[in-house]
Amino acid sequence: PIPFSEVLAMIVVLRHGATEEAIQEVCERLERAGYQAAIWRGVERTVIGAIGVIDEEVKTQLIQQLESLPFVESAIRILRPYKLVSREWKEEPTLVPVRDKVVGGEHLIIMAGPCSVESREQILESAQGVKERGADVLRGGAFKPRTSPHTFQGLGYDGLKLLKEASEATGLPVVTEVMDPRDVEAVAEVADILQIGTRNMQNFTLLREVGQLRKPVLLKRGMWATIEEWLQAAEYICVGGNPFVILCERGIRTFETYTRNTLDLSAVVAAKQLSHLPVIVDPSQGTGKWSMVIPMSLAAIAAGADGLIVEVHPNPAQALSDGPQSLTLERFGELMERLAPVAAAVGRKLYCQSGASVGVS
Repeated sequence: PIPFSEVLAMIVVLRHGATEEAIQEVCERLERAGYQAAIWRGVERTVIGAIGVIDEEVKTQLIQQLESLPFVESAIRILRPYKLVSREWKEEPTLVPVRDKVVGGEHLIIMAGPCSVESREQILESAQGVKERGADVLRGGAFKPRTSPHTFQGLGYDGLKLLKEASEATGLPVVTEVMDPRDVEAVAEVADILQIGTRNMQNFTLLREVGQLRKPVLLKRGMWATIEEWLQAAEYICVGGNPFVILCERGIRTFETYTRNTLDLSAVVAAKQLSHLPVIVDPSQGTGKWSMVIPMSLAAIAAGADGLIVEVHPNPAQALSDGPQSLTLERFGELMERLAPVAAAVGRKLYCQSGASVGVS
């Protein structure tokens, strides 16, 4: 973990084939200058991050000295307020492992399930239904942040137990939201991916807590957040030592009232240009209308998203939360069928194409 009081000041890119002795020499030079060295070993080359706050004149001299070494390709200042999540720090896309799959690779990741866990029957039917139609991850909320205190708040710890049962019954990994730092340990015992919701994007205590894990974190963009603020929130998780962050665009609040939020697909492109982290899209929260979920899902994949998180309910009319934006199981099957050619057109694949059936009659 990197102390919060320090910043990543530069990165040193070593030439292909640099030896362990060369890596050690760079690290020693950085440490003599007052930096902490962080090493990242890529497939093609090694990158060393210089972490610390050093006088600019000393930094300039150090950069010149490092670039004079035959095994150093370049030494680059990092000026962005987010460091570890930036493309300057790591050019290659980060792959986030989720059991036997990864987020950010050639295959798209599809997360699907109800907004809230409502009952044993509902979550088991949802889990089996989305799995049969090609979902890779089961989503479901045990703890639900709601604008009104009088609306359904989720089943809490009982909901976590039901998610665990559904996961064991279907073999699907689970993504569920954690709202309180005190619940992180309990949620992490069940969830394969911990979700930080839009309202908690700048809950810095919570971000620090999940930063201590070595488990994927799905970070939703705040409904009022700029792209830079979103990436700086991701930085809190990474500086804690957890590199497995998945960004999620879920719509922002604008003057428009026809849709629940304004789904900002340009943010997908921007985030992938600025950061090495994978980016997925939530078209359910982004629009608030089930009739718009399929078109915006297709558009998200065409824009370069690494996957989707979609609300699916066996009976949306009876849902205790977010029924109007939830797909039925049948419509989710339609989405998966229509995703395949779009994915192929942009050079991506669906995991379900390698074995599982997409459509269910």
